[in-house]
This record gives sequence, C-alpha cells and structure tokens, in this order.
Amino acid sequence: MNILLSLAFVLCWSSGFIGAKLGAGNASALTILMWRFLPLAVVLVAVAVVMRSAWRGLTSRDLARQAVVGVLSQSGYLLSVYYAIQLGVSSGTTALIDGVQPLVAGALAGPLLGQYVSGRQWLGLGLGLSGVAVVTLADAAAGGGVAWWAYAVPLLGMLSLVAATFLESRARSRVAPSVSLTVHCVTSAVLFSVLALGTGTAVPPARGDFWVVVAWLVGLSTFGGYGLYWLILKRSGVTEVNTLMFLMAPVTAVWGALMFGEPFGVQTALGLAVCLVAVVVVHRGGGGRRGTSRTAARSEPEKNRWTRSPGSA
Repeated sequence: MNILLSLAFVLCWSSGFIGAKLGAGNASALTILMWRFLPLAVVLVAVAVVMRSAWRGLTSRDLARQAVVGVLSQSGYLLSVYYAIQLGVSSGTTALIDGVQPLVAGALAGPLLGQYVSGRQWLGLGLGLSGVAVVTLADAAAGGGVAWWAYAVPLLGMLSLVAATFLESRARSRVAPSVSLTVHCVTSAVLFSVLALGTGTAVPPARGDFWVVVAWLVGLSTFGGYGLYWLILKRSGVTEVNTLMFLMAPVTAVWGALMFGEPFGVQTALGLAVCLVAVVVVHRGGGGRRGTSRTAARSEPEKNRWTRSPGSA
C-alpha cells in the first residue's frame, strides 16, 4: 500500500473529529451538520443527474435500504460524535470509542450470523474494550465538568455504525459507492435540515470561521476521507483499510492535544497501546481456519465485510 496515500487517508479521516471540535465553539451541532451536507447534497444530486448509468437497475427498495443505512452510518453516527465533543468529551476519546466498531462488528458476526470467531479474536475484543475504558477514565478524570453520561453518546454512535454494517451486508444487490454516497448525503441533508429548522438552529452564524470549518469538513472529511477510503479499499482490500482505521484514535488524540490542549498523559497512551495490541490479536486470530475448505475460503471476504461501514466523522 502506498505510504503517502495511507497517511493522507488517516489524516483526512481524523480531521472529521478535529473539525467537529473546531465547530463546537462556532455553532450547534445541528447547524454545522445541516450546512455541511446541504450544499454537498445539491452538488451530488447534480452529478447524479448527469451520470445516470450507476443508478440504472436500482429499485425503490434498494434506495430505501441505502437511506436507512445513511441514517445509521452517517446521520446518527455524526450527530453523536458532534454532540459528544460539544459536551466536552475529547476528540481523541470520541475517535477511540468509534474505533472499536470493527472489533464489535466482527465479534457479533459470529453469534448473529454463525460465522467463525476464534477465541483469540474474542480476546482481542476484550483488550480493545479495556483500552477504551482506560482512555475514557483518563479523559473523565481530566475533563472537569463533563457529565458521566456524555461518554455514552459516542458509544451510541458506534453501535449505530455496527447496525448499519449488518444492514448493508444483508443487501442482496450491490450499490455503486457513488450512489451510496449520494443517497447517504441527501438523507443526512434532509434530516439535519428538518432538525435544525425544528429547533431554531438553521441560521448559520455571521462569522467567517464557521464557513472555514464547513469547508474543512466537506473537503477533508467527506471528499478526502470517503474518497480515499474507497480508493484504498479498491486497491488493497478491507483488511488493510481496517488496520488503518485503528490508527485514527492515536492520531486524533495527538492532534487534539497539540491543537486544543486535550489530555494526553501516561494513562491515555497506555489505553491507546492496548487498543493497538487488540488490533494485532484480532487480525492474527482470524487466520485459524483459513484454507480449511473451499467454503471457509469463500466466507473469508464475507467475514471481512462486517468489520467496517464507512462513516467518516
């Protein structure tokens, strides 16, 4: 895998958490999310009108499923991330709680779908969750007035991503990434606009730095994060992308410490190290039954599909 491409992907994906932190001081989460997706949805719809070939053969059921996946993997997830950061949860901790989604999805694929999950993979899941707990406790201790329940908000977003992953993988027909992105962004634009109008937070602040944050989120997080996700996925496969996903938490934690003075002590570094060890354990633990039969060989790519649903912060 191209190192520069991987580095750009990690930075662009992590930028979503930093952008959410930058926007927290400018406007409410709903205001930022509405204006992040509304112009983007208009552009994507215009592109879809010109390039209709990817939409041919799609049924209303396919589009409805993608809309629901968009609500779970993008709208629900992003709202939880932005709200948690506005409540005072550090960007690094929010990224870490989101980062265990591949572990949770991979583990649940066993009991829910009958796919093989080794004991070593369960051990990795336990290590990952332990690392999250260590970092969360460190963040809570240094966070001052952050309510304890605020740390459950990004957890709900992570579970929303897991639900989207399972729903997407149950689809019988495959949808082009450009179609998925368009449906997800249009769904998010409509949902966030309705919520912002309903709560009286639709009007953007008359400040130039607000639009700088919006441009940051659209350019780096959406086009950069999503675009590089699909590019690396096509070139290198799911496992490589998932491995890079676990670099988001430490990169975001360091970025947040440098830009915002967020806590990054020994306990935080220890928790992040435990999570990285969990990644190694899970990936090595998944090879126990590879090659044992043609069925097992065919099921391996299918198992990997459960490990991530693209939902950039």
